Amino acid sequence: MKVLVVPNAARAATRAAGLVAGVLDGKDRPVLGLATGSTMEPVYADLVARFRAGAISFSGATTFNLDEYVGLSPDHAQSYRQTMRRLLFDHVDIDADACHLPRGDASDPDAEALRYDAAIAAAGGIDIQLLGIGRNGHIGFNEPTSSLGARTRIKTLTQNTRAANASFFERPEEVPRYAITMGIANILEARHCVLVATGGAKAAAVARMVEGPLGADCPATALQLHPRATVIIDREAAAGLELIDYYQEIHPDGEEPGLV
Repeated sequence: MKVLVVPNAARAATRAAGLVAGVLDGKDRPVLGLATGSTMEPVYADLVARFRAGAISFSGATTFNLDEYVGLSPDHAQSYRQTMRRLLFDHVDIDADACHLPRGDASDPDAEALRYDAAIAAAGGIDIQLLGIGRNGHIGFNEPTSSLGARTRIKTLTQNTRAANASFFERPEEVPRYAITMGIANILEARHCVLVATGGAKAAAVARMVEGPLGADCPATALQLHPRATVIIDREAAAGLELIDYYQEIHPDGEEPGLV
């Protein structure tokens, strides 16, 4: 696991966007795994800015989002489809048909989860997967006690997760109780995982993920098993790390000094 401790949240977003941009530049038909949540908003803003400057193109890209609320149609204002349109899809040159999310309003959510899982495989797998982390250590909507071998499926959201997402809805009771989410196994199959966390509220989860024991009580610890996982955190999110001096020695301020 590569741990990059950067000076602030703005630099974390730029660093993550740069990794995505590298995949867009390096492959003719890249497959991007995308995430939602407030941490991702500046990452997508950076990517939009790079596109507008002519530095990158999404024209050959295919995307798969981690999750979607069960019960929300793609046109619902708080669906992740609409969120991604607002933050990214409507501002770059990506083919709308190449932007994939689970159908939250599918008549058979379990069948939809299987279909989505198969679609990822048919696309050749994900080249780079963006991730955030919940305060309880969830990635995607893989809540604590999720099987580390689980694939795309329906998950019941914890009250803490629903409360964290309540600000996006008019009333807290409107937050859906269920979501279709990629499983930990799907995430670990991505060729590169990039997790971004900022702010002191994420410090405990980050410390558990990076330095704690592997366990389903903190699903993000599964990234310890990934051969190419990059964790990008600001100094506030890094506050609980015991080995921070070592991480900074290897990657000062999150940069790549090269071998000397």
